[in-house]
Amino acid sequence: MTTDSRSAPTTPSSLPKPLLTERQEARRRRILQATTRLATRGGFDAVQMREVAESADVALGTLYRYFPSKIHLLVATMQDQLQQLHETLRKRPLTDEDPAARVAQTLMRAFRAMQREPHLADAMVRALTFADRSVSSEVDTVSRLTTAIVLDAMGPAGTSGPPTPEQLSAVRVIEHTWHSALITWLSGRASIAQVKIDIETVCRLIDLTNPNSPR
Repeated sequence: MTTDSRSAPTTPSSLPKPLLTERQEARRRRILQATTRLATRGGFDAVQMREVAESADVALGTLYRYFPSKIHLLVATMQDQLQQLHETLRKRPLTDEDPAARVAQTLMRAFRAMQREPHLADAMVRALTFADRSVSSEVDTVSRLTTAIVLDAMGPAGTSGPPTPEQLSAVRVIEHTWHSALITWLSGRASIAQVKIDIETVCRLIDLTNPNSPR
């Protein structure tokens, strides 16, 4: 079975997308659930557009209208996974007093969720890596969700206003490190212990960029 990476014609991702009706949202949910099942069993190559359509009980043309390619589909799946994680973290927030420690623990919780389903994690990360400009809107959403998770874990960090530019820069570096750690672990080039050390190390940037922390 070959990888189906063809894209159907679609409107540019930069155009605003109309709100989905309840029925359309339910259909989209079935598509994402089918994608998750296939990726969990067989990884990136197991996610074929025709198989997804059959598993979700939608026409192939309908699937392409929702997701122009498997890259769009898998990036949207990662977005969905992060949204679920964000909701879980908000219901059960960490209580460590140190913002850097909270962020490190949060990212390790996310990492361990990926670790439980390595085929799914590999499929989603590969899709992010392969994504081109046509998927920029979906990739941006994944980035915004990751940023929101990190900022929630940071908390106010001793400031009454929004994060400073330095703090946002630190968050971006933390996100890059987390993504890189996922890739090196999935490729077998890093152990869980090494990932934990790298995450804890980069999260120290939070203390360095907190204007109220002693230098």
